[in-house]
Amino acid sequence: MLWKGAHFSAAVTNGAGAVCQKVLFKQQDGVARIILNDLKTRNALSLEVLNLLKDHFKSLNEQTRCVVISSTGPVFSAGHNLKELRTENGINHHRRVFETCESLMCDIINIDVPVIAQVKGLAAAAGCQLVATCDIVIAGNSATFSTPGANFGLFCSTPGIPLVRCVPGKVASYMLLTGQPITAQEAMEVGLVSKVVPENSLDAETEKVIDDILKKSKSVIALGKKFLSEQKEMNVIQALKKGTEIMVENLRLEDAQEGVDSFKEKRSPTWKHSVKTVH
Repeated sequence: MLWKGAHFSAAVTNGAGAVCQKVLFKQQDGVARIILNDLKTRNALSLEVLNLLKDHFKSLNEQTRCVVISSTGPVFSAGHNLKELRTENGINHHRRVFETCESLMCDIINIDVPVIAQVKGLAAAAGCQLVATCDIVIAGNSATFSTPGANFGLFCSTPGIPLVRCVPGKVASYMLLTGQPITAQEAMEVGLVSKVVPENSLDAETEKVIDDILKKSKSVIALGKKFLSEQKEMNVIQALKKGTEIMVENLRLEDAQEGVDSFKEKRSPTWKHSVKTVH
């Protein structure tokens, strides 16, 4: 898929001599769309691709309201490119690969807008890690998810980090220790996926989610996303105490008062999307 006026990067040449792009990128109307497009490697998260993804996150502007990560081809992402992880590439290169992946996952967590994964096909190993790190996951009904690193002698230690924070421990252990995939429906039932739809409805369902996000105040969503992440590391007493503070802080936002007023007046709110507070 090519968009008029879109910015593309990482041009490579395929076997036929034609130019293709490993990652497609476009920002428009508050939505940043990132598409994995390295079909030759099944959208592997090579060091080059990881750096491209990080560059695109760095390029997001104040108008960005959400990010969508999707893919072309039959595989969402096969994970790290194992060819990069051979001994001859050296430990320093291996460290760069995993540290860059770590940094990308932190970018997704720390960015103040929702990140949506639109998954078609297999999301494996670091590809599954990418999905598990996103805020919302919309999957086609033929999608599958796996962490098969142990099959190849490299346990999926880092993919397991967001995975075990999404799904019950026994499910995470099953995926990590056996390498067996789970279906999209199973992934939704255990909490890895937000919603499963027929593959031909994947784009339409993703657009519905985007539209719902765009109807909200950016400042309120940013505050909420940050607390959702923070409270996962707290016990319930700490989370309740902090949550009370966050609710009070939220009410001081201009947009919160606009939301309350619009509800009272039975009208649609007019958001300013700012962090300005009222006294």
